[in-house]
Amino acid sequence: MSLTLTAPQPAPTRQRPAPGAVIAGTGHYVPERRLTNADLEQVMDTSDAWIVERTGIKERRIAAPDETTATMAVRAARTALADAGLTAADVDVCLVATCTPDQILPSTAAFVADSLGLRCGSFDLAAACSGFVYGLVTASALLGTGTMRSALVIGSETISRFLDTSDRSTGMLFGDGAGAAVLVPGPHAGLGGLDSPGLLAWDLGCDGSATGILEVVAGGSRLPTSAATVEANQHVVRMDGREVYRRAVRAVVESVTGTLATAGIEASAIDLFIPHQANARIVDAVLPRLGISPERTFTNIEHYGNTSAASIPIALSEAAAARRIHAGDLVLMTGFGAGMTWASALVRWHGGQPVGADAPCS
Repeated sequence: MSLTLTAPQPAPTRQRPAPGAVIAGTGHYVPERRLTNADLEQVMDTSDAWIVERTGIKERRIAAPDETTATMAVRAARTALADAGLTAADVDVCLVATCTPDQILPSTAAFVADSLGLRCGSFDLAAACSGFVYGLVTASALLGTGTMRSALVIGSETISRFLDTSDRSTGMLFGDGAGAAVLVPGPHAGLGGLDSPGLLAWDLGCDGSATGILEVVAGGSRLPTSAATVEANQHVVRMDGREVYRRAVRAVVESVTGTLATAGIEASAIDLFIPHQANARIVDAVLPRLGISPERTFTNIEHYGNTSAASIPIALSEAAAARRIHAGDLVLMTGFGAGMTWASALVRWHGGQPVGADAPCS
């Protein structure tokens, strides 16, 4: 079955003058423990060369026993707030993108809000690996109402606790971590001018017919936890790798193409492309189709593996800290994941200097 992606058409309300949401600060956190390919050779039928050739991954980070999706989210959020020169008192809404929540009830965002001292609206957003970009678009829309000072968008995952380490199709791919971004209203109109900083265009989508190619079957209301589901090992990630690859390449190309078309910008104008760090082969496949060079692409998959909703914000934070992004740069982010969801966002970077861990937002 083919995917049909339609580029979003600007609604009339997007033409009204409204504050444009800009990324004022970024931060990330990854656990200390490294799980290398050599470690995996001891527990599954694989090799370092086999993993690197097929995924580009050399190691991934694994959360400590006392770390959770919420605790990692808090550490990334604190760094992002400091980078933006803000405090928890300045945050008017908090979004946590995750598919590995601390609990089914309450939301992970509730634990994050409590640890940070937030009393604002806080909620989880579940769109798997596309979740952070979904969050950026949602937060930008909320800031566009003109009633909020800042939004905290976090992607955090503890996927290692939902893996079957004997399964070569998933056990080698995923890692844990968190990334965060602080959004604030910009000085110019949102979609009114492409030279203005902020979110310029986006594309969000989901093909629900593909839910079966990447899923955790048990533990929800459809198949509640029972002795039988535990015995059948139905609480771990299962994936049809070939089908995910095929659909992901197509979804990324069409979503990015639609986003650029909406903005009226050519791929050659992109200063930095930050794709979801799922598999190096997927990135290698989409770059020539999009006309974006590896030199203008930021990847860190070799160090962290696939961290799902944390993937893009970790990469964004590292790129900012490494001075790979400068004021006025066009930054393109794109993700795809279980659902099957996809999301792309085009941002013009703001500020009078690069935004990084030691360069507060101006």
